[in-house]
Amino acid sequence: MKLDYIKGMTWGWVGTRGTWATKEADFSMEEMAKLGVNWTAIAFAALQDHPQATEINYKNAPIVTDEEVLWAIEKAKKLGLKVCLKPVVNCANGTWRAHINFFDVDVPCEPKWRDWFASYTEFVLHYAKIAQETGCEMFCVGCEMVQTDRRADEWRVLIAKVREVYTGIITYNCDKYQETNVTWWDAVDVISSSGYYPIDSWDERVEVLEAFAAKHDKPFFFMETGCPSRTGSSMLPNDWGLEGAPSMKEQDDFYRVMFDKIGSKPWFYGFMLWDWPAKLYSEEEAAGNDDYCMYKKTASATVEAFYRSK
Repeated sequence: MKLDYIKGMTWGWVGTRGTWATKEADFSMEEMAKLGVNWTAIAFAALQDHPQATEINYKNAPIVTDEEVLWAIEKAKKLGLKVCLKPVVNCANGTWRAHINFFDVDVPCEPKWRDWFASYTEFVLHYAKIAQETGCEMFCVGCEMVQTDRRADEWRVLIAKVREVYTGIITYNCDKYQETNVTWWDAVDVISSSGYYPIDSWDERVEVLEAFAAKHDKPFFFMETGCPSRTGSSMLPNDWGLEGAPSMKEQDDFYRVMFDKIGSKPWFYGFMLWDWPAKLYSEEEAAGNDDYCMYKKTASATVEAFYRSK
């Protein structure tokens, strides 16, 4: 399929109710658009209680309301951006969603894959219908759900159901290092992963990913990648809790190396950078902010220069 280079940014995470459809959110998205982005992943999280829970709560707080989701999509489109709608499930107890897991053989009185996928399918289809109704160009059916990746049959059934209600581009965002472990890439239209790779490992990863991409006749891009502006983070860009002093240079170095190593490869289709919150810190706070957002940091100029060059 034909896909233009994705010069994207993830917006709005984690999608806490009441933080979208505000003056601050309006300002945030307008500032994001100034970096030359042409896509945004509107991302938000529903909750299940823990990794072995089988019920996903997407109707009540703290997740954003449907009205807030509609507002965000409309705002992005008014700014001329293409939209990937990205509903995600998190665990309320703080465990990373990659650890959502159940027995492969059903055991009486134990939680089961079929119950979890039933709830997850209801959750995903709800937002797939919104993506269809609002003309979102892409829909992401899941994010970094490593232990679920082996359940190929259930994912294929889910994606088939999504196609019954959504006619746009479908992708799945696998986790870092998992690109070659997913066996059902044929079920999606575009392959995407989280490219949180240490700054000194890009040559090795590019070699692996080039060979991987060559085996699949479809576009491949990073649905997530980024680096906190924090000392040490360029070596562990996926570790948002890493302790270290604020460092805009560390973040900027990561982006410069990543763009240089993979950004212009002919088989690579771009980035959905992580991330841009609905409420920005002030310009005066930028130097002391050590999170992923690059608003008013050194890396913002690097990102803008790269995106405007593509």
